[in-house]
Amino acid sequence: MSPDSMSWSGSWQMWALLSAVFAALTAIFAKVGVEDINPDLATFIRTVIVLASFAIILFATGQFSAPGPISAKTWIFLVLSGLATGASWLCYFRALKLGPATLVAPIDKLSVVLVALFAFVFLGERPSASGWLGIALIATGAVLLAVKK
Repeated sequence: MSPDSMSWSGSWQMWALLSAVFAALTAIFAKVGVEDINPDLATFIRTVIVLASFAIILFATGQFSAPGPISAKTWIFLVLSGLATGASWLCYFRALKLGPATLVAPIDKLSVVLVALFAFVFLGERPSASGWLGIALIATGAVLLAVKK
């Protein structure tokens, strides 16, 4: 393996791109999967599959072990993150049940804009001017895709 391919495979950019690909597939698979089922039940089934998949990955890689002490702050924020994920999935599946994936997904991707705003307010992250322009373009694009004329 060349150093370039190793750095790419260990880069956050590669993982972020793969996340986007799998998120896109999630929308398509979920839209078909939720057609004839209650969206909340569909979300539950999806959650069980995700849980089982991660258990298998952790066992297969030998990472399913006691993590050592975990701080209260870590527990609180992981619980909050899990609750937010569950709420997001419930809303997403309900939206897919009611609307077309080509309109639901762009609105869902407004999360990119919200992450930037929340990171600015709560984490003190400061995007560059070109970063803010990109965030504004994402917001504009999502709105243009989702608004019916």
